[in-house]
Amino acid sequence: MNIPANLKYTKDHEWVSIDGDVATVGITDFAQKELGDIVYVEVETLDQTLDKDEVFGTVEAVKTVSDLFLPLSGEIIEFNETLESSPEKVNTDPYGDGWMVKVKISNTSEIEGLLDSEAYKSLIGA
Repeated sequence: MNIPANLKYTKDHEWVSIDGDVATVGITDFAQKELGDIVYVEVETLDQTLDKDEVFGTVEAVKTVSDLFLPLSGEIIEFNETLESSPEKVNTDPYGDGWMVKVKISNTSEIEGLLDSEAYKSLIGA
């Protein structure tokens, strides 16, 4: 299972890549495997400011629909529009082309509450 050491993680199985005050968010390799084939990603919160742990969208797989929780407070500044026509990228490249949103972080102290790769591995029993 792929759990890159350079990323941060949440207990809700999202990954976070931080570049200055912008975070790129997606779901982990573990999450996409648990969900199965992803058929639709919906994010209707573009240009909205949300609090940490608020739902920013949903991901729909063949067998279930799951909410996506924002790992850090901030404004959703970009949605990966490629996922509208190619949601399977979440399965094939969850840490690359399968990213979901970019967030302008409003409270950088929340970063400390994210898991590192070792803590995430412990969480999922990897």
